[in-house]
Amino acid sequence: MKKLLYALLSILLAVTIIPLNGNAKEAKKVDVDLWNAVKPLETTVTFLNTGAHPDDERSDFLAYLSRGLGVKTSSLIANRGEGGQNEIGDELGNALGIIRSREMIEAAKITGVKAYHLSETTSDSIYDFGFSKTPEETLSKWGEKLTYERLIRFIRTYQPDIVMPSFRNDDTQHGHHRTMEILSERAFKDAADPTVFPDQLKEGLSTWQIKKLYLPSGSKDPVTTTLEIGMYDPIYGMTYPQLGEQSRYMHKSQGMGSDIPAEPRQFKLELLYSAVQSKNSNELFAGIPYNFFEWAQTLPAKEKGLKRQFTKFQQELNQIIHSYPNRDRIFIKTQKALKDVRNLVKKTKKAKLNKEMKADLLHKFSLKEEQLQTASIISSNLEVTAKAQSNILTKGQKTTVQVSLNNNGKQKLKKVNVSLNVPKGWKVKSKTGSKDLKPGKKLNLSFEVKVPKDAEYYHAYKQPAIQANIQYESSGTKTVHVQELEGTVAVLPDVSATLSPENIVVNTANVQKEIPVIVKLKNYREGKTSSSVRLKIPAGWKVSPQTSKVNFDKKLEEKEVTFKLAPPKNIQEGDFNLSAVTAVNGKSFDSTIQEIKYDHIGTFYYQYPAELKGVAFELLKPDHLKVGYIDSGFDKVADYLTNAGFDITKLSEADLATGDLNQYDTIVTGIRAYLSRDDLLQNNARLLKYVEDGGHLVVQYHKPGDRWDPLQTAPYKLKIGDPSIRWRVTDENAKVTVLKPDSPLFNYPNKITDSDWDNWIQERGLYYPMEWDNRFETFVSMADPNEDPFTGGILMAKYGKGTYLYTNLVFYRQIQDQVPGGYRIFTNLISYGNNK
Repeated sequence: MKKLLYALLSILLAVTIIPLNGNAKEAKKVDVDLWNAVKPLETTVTFLNTGAHPDDERSDFLAYLSRGLGVKTSSLIANRGEGGQNEIGDELGNALGIIRSREMIEAAKITGVKAYHLSETTSDSIYDFGFSKTPEETLSKWGEKLTYERLIRFIRTYQPDIVMPSFRNDDTQHGHHRTMEILSERAFKDAADPTVFPDQLKEGLSTWQIKKLYLPSGSKDPVTTTLEIGMYDPIYGMTYPQLGEQSRYMHKSQGMGSDIPAEPRQFKLELLYSAVQSKNSNELFAGIPYNFFEWAQTLPAKEKGLKRQFTKFQQELNQIIHSYPNRDRIFIKTQKALKDVRNLVKKTKKAKLNKEMKADLLHKFSLKEEQLQTASIISSNLEVTAKAQSNILTKGQKTTVQVSLNNNGKQKLKKVNVSLNVPKGWKVKSKTGSKDLKPGKKLNLSFEVKVPKDAEYYHAYKQPAIQANIQYESSGTKTVHVQELEGTVAVLPDVSATLSPENIVVNTANVQKEIPVIVKLKNYREGKTSSSVRLKIPAGWKVSPQTSKVNFDKKLEEKEVTFKLAPPKNIQEGDFNLSAVTAVNGKSFDSTIQEIKYDHIGTFYYQYPAELKGVAFELLKPDHLKVGYIDSGFDKVADYLTNAGFDITKLSEADLATGDLNQYDTIVTGIRAYLSRDDLLQNNARLLKYVEDGGHLVVQYHKPGDRWDPLQTAPYKLKIGDPSIRWRVTDENAKVTVLKPDSPLFNYPNKITDSDWDNWIQERGLYYPMEWDNRFETFVSMADPNEDPFTGGILMAKYGKGTYLYTNLVFYRQIQDQVPGGYRIFTNLISYGNNK
C-alpha cells in the first residue's frame, strides 16, 4: 500500500497543475522536462527489462515505472534487429540494424528509459539471424558463453534491483525471446557468484545480487502481483499505456505504435525468484528499500547519525519534487542536495557497514548524484548549444566546434568551464577559462579540433566522437553536464565508392559479352580533391578502362565512373567478387558509406567494403517475357531481375489505374505491396480482371495485417496464417518435397532439382497461408524439425483464362543475396504459361 500511496500522491501533485473547471488560461504551464528531471528523486529503485530485439520492451509498464513512479528503468536488448523487415525503406541487414537501434533509443527517451544492447558491432555474433523457434539454435549462433558473459557484465555494472524479461520461456515464443528469458533467470544467481566470470571482478566490477526476478503473466500464467498502470497523467496529457504507444511509434521500420483509448489497464507479474524478505507482501517493491527513508531503517542501530542524515536527505529530495514547477526554487534546493549527497558518500565509505550494503548504498548515491545534476542543469535554465563546423570529418582534418551558453535563469553560475570530450589522440585548442555567467548573459566559445591521422572511423554503435563537457558551481557545489553536438559527427574515409549494380549474375547459358558497372564516388574531404579509381577483378576477366581519374571541386560532391567488364566465355559456375579501390594523395580507400537518414532518428552511416558479390550459374529465360512489377518499396527484386537480363517495368499508380495491363505476360507484386500501395488496394479488381482475361499474376508474401482480405484480395479464399509465429519455416536448410514434379513450375524454363533449394539464407518461408479454397493447387511441402509440414508455400489457381499464384517463400532474400536456386525457381514462377 505504501508504494501505491507514493504513486497516488505524485498523481495528485500533478493534477493540481490543471484547474478543475478546465480553463486553460488559469492552468500553470506544464514543464515536462523539469518534471522528468525531478520525479526520479522520489525513489532509489532500479529496474531492468531484458529482451531480444528493438521493440521488445514492455513500453506501457516501463512508462508507468519510469514516468509514473520515477524508478530508474532500462531496457537491455540482445541484438539490433538486423534480420527483420523494413516498413519505411529498403535497408536490410546491418543498415536496418542501425535504424532499429536508433529507433529503440528514441523510443526510450519518450518513456524515460535508457536503452542498451548486448551486440556491440555490425559484425557481432549476437545477431538477428532471422526467426528462431528454439533457444538452442539461438545460442549456437550467438555463442552462449559470449552472450552470457555480456549479460552478467551488464548486470554487475548496472546493478538492477528488479529484473523482468519481456517474454516467458514458452514454445509459442521466438527463440531469441526464450533465450533472453533463460539467461536472465540464470543470471539471478550467477551475477552474485564470484566464481562466475571471475575475470570481471579482477577488472574492478563486483558481484551483484538481483533482489527480485519477475516474469510478465499472460491469461494462463501464475500471477503474484497485479498493478493498475492505466492512470491518466496530466503532465503528459495521457495515460501511461498511451505514453508507451507514443514511444512505440518511434519503431517506424517495424510499423509499431497504435492509438489506444484512455482506460484502466492491469499489468500482471509472477515473482519467480526473490533474495529479500517481503514480509508476506506481494507488492512489487516489497522487501526492497524504496527511498532513503527506508534505507535508513536498514542501517545498523549504532549508525544513528547516518540514519538521521539519510532521512533528512530524502526529505530534501521530496522538497525538490514538491517545489515543482518553480525552477528557481528547485535549482537552489538541488545545489544543496548535490553537496549533501557528496558528503553522504564520504560518510558511507567510512561507516561500519557490511560490504554488500556499503556497495549498494554507494551505487544508489551515485545514481542520485547523476539525477541531481540533471535536475540542476534543467532548473538552471542554462541553454546550451554545441555544433561542429562540419559534422563529416576525415583523418588529419581540422574543424571548429562552437559552444554557446545562455543563462536564462535567475542565479549566477560561477566558475563556468567548457571543454570537449574527444577520443585519445585528438587535439583540442581553445582560449577558454573559468568564468562567471550572470543571469541574462551569454558565453560563446570556440574550439579547434584536429582529427589524428590514425583516428578510428565512425561506427554507429559507438559513443559520439565529440561531446561538450559543461561545468559550473553554485552554492559551493559543482554540476557537470555532457552536451551532445547537433547532428552526427562522423570520421569517414576521404572518398566513398558505391558500386551499381550491387550484385552481378553471369548466365552461363548465355555469357554476357559486356557488363556495365557504375562506381559512384563521393568526396568527404574539404575542398578540391584529385583521385583515381580502379576495379579489382577475378582472373580471366577484362575491364575497361583500367583506371579512371576523378577530380572533385568541393566536399560532398558526387561523380560517377562507368566500367565495362567482360567475363571469360568459359566462366565456371560459382561465386566471385569485384571491388573498387580509390586512391587519394597516395592513400587507398576501399569502402562504401551508406548514408541512413530519417526524420525520426536523424542521420547515420554504415561503412562496408566497396565490393559487389557475383555469381555464375545457368539461368534460362523465355524469349520476350514482359513483366510488370508492382514495387512495394520493401524489396529490390525488380532491380535484380533487370540486372539479370529480364524485361521488367515498374508499374506506377497511373499504370494500375488506367494503363494497359494486358501487355504484360506476367505481373508481380513486391513483398507486402498491399500494405504500402494504396493504389494497389484500390485497383485490385483490375488485377483480377487482368488474370481473368488470361494474365499470370504472382503475389509475394504478406502479413495477415497488411490489408489482406482473405475473401476478397485473391480470386478465391486465401487466409494468411495467424498468429504468424506458428506459420513459418525458419530452417533455411529444411528439406523441400516437390508435390507436382511434372508441373511446368519446376521444368520450364529451368529444370529445378534438389540443388536449387541449397544454400538458402535466413529461412524458407514465413506467414504461410493457413486456409485456402480447394481450387488452389499445392506444389511444395516443407517443415522445421519435429513439426508438421506446410504445403502452402506455392499456391496457384486458374481464374478465367489466366492463373493466380501466391507464394510466401522468401524469394526476395534469396535473389538479393545471389542464391542461384532462388533466381531459377522464381524465374519459373513468373514464366508460367509462356511455354505454350
